[in-house]
Amino acid sequence: MNYSPDLVAPAIKMLLVFGILLSILVIGLYFMKKAMGRGVGASKGNVIRVLASHYVGVKKNISLVEIPGAVLVLGITNDRINLLAKIDDTETVKQVSSPEDEPVGWSFSEHFQKLSSLYRKNRG
Repeated sequence: MNYSPDLVAPAIKMLLVFGILLSILVIGLYFMKKAMGRGVGASKGNVIRVLASHYVGVKKNISLVEIPGAVLVLGITNDRINLLAKIDDTETVKQVSSPEDEPVGWSFSEHFQKLSSLYRKNRG
């Protein structure tokens, strides 16, 4: 008695079920992505913009970050982000973040000097 089972029919069933499950997964991911895109907090433009960043040591830098209505001076290390200064004055924010009057190659120190001089003017 030489009995060999027929494996073609179960293999076709297995591939068919696998294809159905895979298509259900892909369709589910598509709808999840579409639903998540319309969620709360979805924005059409960039709300946060990094104006400049300068490394001051190994895994340590200082960054100027523009958010709506303010410019933040952040100290960033390997495991922390500290707020060093927050500039709320609308005129100062416009002067620091306006791209039309600043050259393309400005360095961090030039940005920082401009920001600190504007800050001193408004303070004193």
